[in-house]
Amino acid sequence: QLHLVESGGGLVQPGGSLRLSCRASGGTFSNYALAWFRQAPGKEREFVATIRWRDRAPYYRDSAKGRRVTISADNSANIVYLQISSLKPEDTAVYYCAAGRTFVALASERYEFWGRGTQVTVSS
Repeated sequence: QLHLVESGGGLVQPGGSLRLSCRASGGTFSNYALAWFRQAPGKEREFVATIRWRDRAPYYRDSAKGRRVTISADNSANIVYLQISSLKPEDTAVYYCAAGRTFVALASERYEFWGRGTQVTVSS
């Protein structure tokens, strides 16, 4: 049973940056991928990025051009990060961390474990 706890959200001005953290505990996750999703008010939860734990291979929803997020992992500390830059008001959402056994899985149903989320609000 994996336990995921997100942190690092908050209120930030447009153009700013944030680094979200997801601390994982409670089991062996070498065979898992950890992903970030986000859910804006009134919208469905959407995939942002994922990273395969054993080799830290990343995969992003957005292509490299114009991408504003970077996912990374500190395996020794069991933390996955999501760095978001050039924040826009439309980035306002609850950001969730999730763990699943499939590396590239864009559908939330493919993930077994979820954190409670951290709120990111982008506003001046």
